[in-house]
Formats: sequence, structure tokens, C-alpha cells
Amino acid sequence: MTYKESLDFLFSRLPMFSRVGAAAYKPGLDTSIALDNYFGNPHRKFRSIHIGGTNGKGSTSHMLASILQAQGYRVGLYTSPHLADFRERMRVNGEMIPQEKVVDFVERWRNASYDGNPSFFELTMMMAFDWFAAEKVDFAVIEVGMGGRLDSTNIITPISTVVTNISPDHMQFLGDTLEKIAAEKAGIFKPGIPALVGFADGSVRAVFEDKAVETGVPLKFACDNPKLINPRLNDEGTIEADSVLTGPFRSPLGGEYQLENINTVLNEVEILRSLGVEIDSVAVREGLEEVCSATGLAGRWMVVGRGPLTICDTGHNEAGLRHTMHQLHEVARRRRVALGTCRVRMVIGFVNDKDVIHIARLLPKEAVFYVTQASIPRAMPAEKLMDILSPLGLECKMCGEGVSAAYETARAESAPSDIIYIGGSTFVVADYLAGL
Repeated sequence: MTYKESLDFLFSRLPMFSRVGAAAYKPGLDTSIALDNYFGNPHRKFRSIHIGGTNGKGSTSHMLASILQAQGYRVGLYTSPHLADFRERMRVNGEMIPQEKVVDFVERWRNASYDGNPSFFELTMMMAFDWFAAEKVDFAVIEVGMGGRLDSTNIITPISTVVTNISPDHMQFLGDTLEKIAAEKAGIFKPGIPALVGFADGSVRAVFEDKAVETGVPLKFACDNPKLINPRLNDEGTIEADSVLTGPFRSPLGGEYQLENINTVLNEVEILRSLGVEIDSVAVREGLEEVCSATGLAGRWMVVGRGPLTICDTGHNEAGLRHTMHQLHEVARRRRVALGTCRVRMVIGFVNDKDVIHIARLLPKEAVFYVTQASIPRAMPAEKLMDILSPLGLECKMCGEGVSAAYETARAESAPSDIIYIGGSTFVVADYLAGL
């Protein structure tokens, strides 16, 4: 079996939520537990940190992994979805799983006497756990796929749990109120295991507090313990700050939302230290500053070109886009002051189950929109998105040939002082990066 044949098996034989949506959603832990038993309970062979939440859980996972790597630990990192390469989902010390390890696992699975029908996510999660155990990692940072309580990853018993924040997303699966979504996310709390919530207030905070009492979880809120001193965004929107845990540092990540994520990470470092995990200040600073190169993190306010300034970002729900669009407005304002002019050009597409009409009010009215669609079945057709955006008085250009063509059109029409923003969907960013 070749690597390509292995991928074809995974993608074509197993339902994959990121491609087909609801048809692949399979809540519940029975299959994951059965798979875990079949493969010898690999998740019990390493210490893990479980990261959930609506927005920021990927960035938070990568930053924590980078910090632990900088300290000298051997670290597994499991995240989803991938952007350009399936193997991005699982890394050890930043290195993606080798192709031959993917082939080996798929062959073992196809030859297995297992009586079940796992989803793409369930089986690839087990591939990661199996590989991490074989690699004898010291820690594995595990990102929740969706929700928490019934997410496949919830079979683990971590040393610490993090929930970044709560906002409306996947409401058709997780509940139609923030409180219901919070209850699902809090489902990753484990009795006696310390938990950290990045940001929550009001009735949402109460959900976490009640769950902590119910399960005997020592709970902290990062928003109650700000760690950043004089945080600021430079002219490209990336972060510079200071903290007592790091001293001055510069993050390659950008976007106002990352300030909250970094504060969550710094609070989690303190929790890990309290558990006896050695992490010094040099490792914290190095881990934050080198997160992209150390872990392969991509697509978070990622500056991919200058003149015009070109940024791609995977923010795709209302809360994420609200922060990102405010940031975009501020960076454009600074460029107009410095350069005299700046036009924002947005290469944009969404997935079909996204409430675009609600999200559209966050988009900059003065921008030019290059309307496109990603190369997955779940993508919203460009024609449909055009029908939604055009009546709102936005200047839209139809670019149904794909993301790369839309970007080339935007670039051809841009002045060096302009900004090109590529986003709306993780898969739009993935298609752009794949075309580089």
C-alpha cells in the first residue's frame, strides 16, 4: 500500500466532517473507547493536556507544545483540521508523522479483526495516540475536535484541562444557547484534574463553576489573572508584550484575539508548574516567539506577503471574525496614515453550513470582495455567497474558479499600499497555502 492509497482510504472510506459536514458528525465515546482498547490503550502511555473551547484552541495548543519543546521535553501535538497536508494533524517536536507511519497504521487497521465503523476523526485520532506512544513522548497536547463531552478525544485523562472561551458555533450540534455550548465544552473536566477557562463571564461562567463543583475540579479563570504587561500590536498586527513569566517578547502571531490566548497559555504554564512540570522563563519566551517554526502553526493572522500586505487567517465564526475585522480596520487605518492610501481587498469564502447573513455585518463595508469557494464538497458555492453579499451594498467580484484565481485577481488590482486578506474559512486559507 502506498501513502497515496492510504490517504485515499482515509478520505474516501471514512466520513470526514471538515469535508462533508453533518453527515460525518458522530457524537459519543463508544467507538473511541473500543478503538483505544483494540490498540492497547496508547493514550495511557503519556501525559496529556486537553484543550477545548470555541476559538483559539488551536493556537493555544501550539503555543503550549512549543513551550514544552523549548524546555527540552518530547512533545506530541494533535490538532485539526489540517491546512495543506494530512500529516499536520499529528506532530512530535514539530515534525509531522512520517508517511510510512501513516501507511503502517492504515495497513494494521485494514487487517484488523475489529467489528466497527469509525469516523475519519476517530481513526486518525487513534493513529496519533498510537504514534505518540511509540515515540515515547513526555507530553501530548490534544486539541478537542468539536464540543467536548462527546468528542472522541474525551477518552483521555489529562494532567490539566483548558477551555479557551465560548461563542456561537456548531450550534446545530452543541446547543442553541451559549450556556448549552459551555456545558458541552465543560464536559472535558475530569474529577480532581485542574481546569483553566480562558475567558467566561455571566451565565456562561456559572456553567463552568457549577460543573467544577459537581466534578470536584479545581478551576481557575485566566481572565481573572492578566499576565501581559503593555501588550501592543505593531503595524502589521503582530504582538509585542512583556510579562513576569517571560520578560519582553515578540510573537509571530497577530490579531487581538491572540492576546487572550497568550494570557491563557501563561496561566496554564503556572498550573503546570504547580503540578511539578519544570518550565523556566527562557522556555516560555522562546516557545511563544518561535511557535510557528517549532510547531508548524499557520493561518493565524499569517503575513504571507508585503507590498501589498497579504494576510491569511482561519477565523470563521462570529466571535473570531469580530476580532479579526477590527484588527484589519486598525492595520488599514495605520497604513493610510503612513502611506496616504490603503484599500482592503478580501478573498473570501465560507462553508455551506455557516450563518453568513449574520456574519456579513462584520465585514468592512469599504472593502472589495473577491468571492470564491474552497475545493471541498462542504464549501458554499461562490454564486450563493455572491447572492448573499451583493444585496448588502458590498463591492463584490465573482471569482468562482477557485481561491488561487481569486487571489491573483486581487493582487493584479492592488497597489503596494493595499491589504489583501484571505479567509472566511479554514479551507480557503488551505487552498491558498497549497497554491504557493
